[in-house]
Amino acid sequence: MRSRITAGALVVALLTAGCGAPGEVRPVPADATARVPRPLNVQDPADVPSKGPVPTCDPRASLRPRGALPKPGAMPAGSTMATIVANGRLVVGIDQNAYLFGFRDPATGELAGFEIDMAREMARALFGDPGRVQFRAITTADRIPVLENHQVDMVIRTMTMTCERWQQVSFSTEYIASRQRLLVRKADKIRDFPDLAGKKVCATRGSTSIVTIDEQPGDLIPVSTDSTLDCLVLLQQHQVDAVSTIDILLAGLAAQDPATEVVGKPVSDEPAGIGIPKDKPDMVRFVNGVLDRMRADGTWTRVYDRWLRDRLGPADPPVAVYQR
Repeated sequence: MRSRITAGALVVALLTAGCGAPGEVRPVPADATARVPRPLNVQDPADVPSKGPVPTCDPRASLRPRGALPKPGAMPAGSTMATIVANGRLVVGIDQNAYLFGFRDPATGELAGFEIDMAREMARALFGDPGRVQFRAITTADRIPVLENHQVDMVIRTMTMTCERWQQVSFSTEYIASRQRLLVRKADKIRDFPDLAGKKVCATRGSTSIVTIDEQPGDLIPVSTDSTLDCLVLLQQHQVDAVSTIDILLAGLAAQDPATEVVGKPVSDEPAGIGIPKDKPDMVRFVNGVLDRMRADGTWTRVYDRWLRDRLGPADPPVAVYQR
C-alpha cells in the first residue's frame, strides 16, 4: 500500500511541476531566440588557407597514354590496373549531393549523374562491366587525403587541377571545363561580385572557391560547408547572400531551386581532372587512354548530353594536354 501511495504522490508531484498556476505567464529569458537550424560543420567565417609559394606548371598537362588500351580483364602483370581487377572492383570517391553530377536518383535510389557515368566507363575499361565499381561518398576536403592514404583508386568529384595539388596527387587530362561564378536569389537583384560587398558567400571547405571568394574586392565574408548542397540550404535560409563555386555545379543547384539563378562574370579557370594517387603513374596513363577513347568514339558526348546539355548547352570534350 505504501508503494502505491508513493507512486501516486510522485505522479501528482510531476504533474504539478509541469503546470503553472491558472493564468500564470512564465518569463522568457532575454537571450532566448528561435534560431534557424544550420547544416553540420558550417564555418562562419570560413578558414581561408594561407598562400605559400605557388609552383609553376601547366595544370592541364598529364601523362601521355602508352600504346593501345589492354583488353578488359587482361591488364599488364604487376600493374596498378591488374591489382584493381584482382580486387574485383574499382573504388571511386564521388559526390552524392551534386545534382546532375553525382546524386541519388529518387526514382531508383541509385547513384546517377555525369561523374557517376564517367566512373562506370572506367570500370567498363578495366573489367568489361560498368557495374564493377564501388562508390565512396566523400566531402570536398576529403579528396586529397583519401588519395594520399590509398583509400580509393581514384576521385571523380569536380576536382580542379592546380599546380599545388599536383604536388600531392596526380590527375588525368581535363574531362570537363568550368569557371567560378555566383548563385543568388533572384529577388535580391545581385548581378556580380561587386554587389556583395561585406556580405556572406558560401563554398565548400577545402575548395579553391574559398580562396577565390576571399580574393574578390569588397571584403566578402567566406562561409564554408561540407557540401555545395549545404550552401544552397544556407542561401534559402537567408544565412548567406550567395553561393560561389564552379558554374557547372551551380547549374545543378539552380535546377533544384527555381528561385535562384547563376550570375556574374567568371572569376577563375577551373579545369577538372580525375584524381589519382601520386605513386600510380601507370594508372594515370591508363585513365588518359580511356578518356581519349571516350572523346574519339562519342562516349563523352553521349554522357554529357544525357546529363548536362539541357542545362549548360552543347559542348565538345576538352582537348587533352600532355606533358612533354
